[in-house]
Amino acid sequence: MSPSAGVTRSTLRQQIADALRDEVLAGRLPPGREFTVKQIAEQYGVSATPVREALFDLSAQGLLASDQHRGFQVREFTVADYRAMAEARALVVEGLFRDPAERVAVRPEGLASIRRRAAEAVRAAKGGDLDVLIGYDLRFWRELGQFVLNPYIADFLARLRVQAWVFAVHRLRRDGMDENVLWFGHEELVEAIARGDHEQVHAEMRSYYGHALAWADRLEAREAEGVVAESEAAGNVERNADGPPGPGSAVAPEPPGAPGSPGHCA
Repeated sequence: MSPSAGVTRSTLRQQIADALRDEVLAGRLPPGREFTVKQIAEQYGVSATPVREALFDLSAQGLLASDQHRGFQVREFTVADYRAMAEARALVVEGLFRDPAERVAVRPEGLASIRRRAAEAVRAAKGGDLDVLIGYDLRFWRELGQFVLNPYIADFLARLRVQAWVFAVHRLRRDGMDENVLWFGHEELVEAIARGDHEQVHAEMRSYYGHALAWADRLEAREAEGVVAESEAAGNVERNADGPPGPGSAVAPEPPGAPGSPGHCA
């Protein structure tokens, strides 16, 4: 293989991985969606090799699950997964700012860009533009991560943020977005970092993670109600099926609005 061919394949591999990540984050590849290397290669009009490499890259980042017989599928993150993500990020950031002189180096020349990302993320959140919000939010945290002196920690935090959005995106599209779900503290956080106010950084991050966990609580309660509703509906079907109808009679259908009909909480 010539050097140029290697560079081309590597670039193509990254382009495919980026495109598929964008599809997942946009919700166009929903959780559980299955596909094969061949399908993706045909979709993008490329050979199988860079596609296979891109899919394995996304699997390593925790966005896809792979099965040698069934191909790949978009990973389904649970509420418990989301809680664990929030806890992991909180613990790592807490450690970073416990002794920031050794772990964080704020570069003033980088703050202007981060401030713009923060302002755009907040504007998109308040305007309900999810696609724009995800893009600016990821850039905001990625650029903040450049201040972290340990690149492995920065990469870990960036991957967790992407995974959190994969968990959140289809739920937000289903339920809508408001101040009870979205966090608007980007600008306050970056200003606290710029001032070197570590106590305020901790306060803003506690607010951020508290907001995430409160949403997880509401999602958990909603999903529990859905399980109960499905169980009750199944019980109604079984009772109707098992009851001994009289000669020539038919089992009456459950009337509309009967107990056990699935509902949604706000």
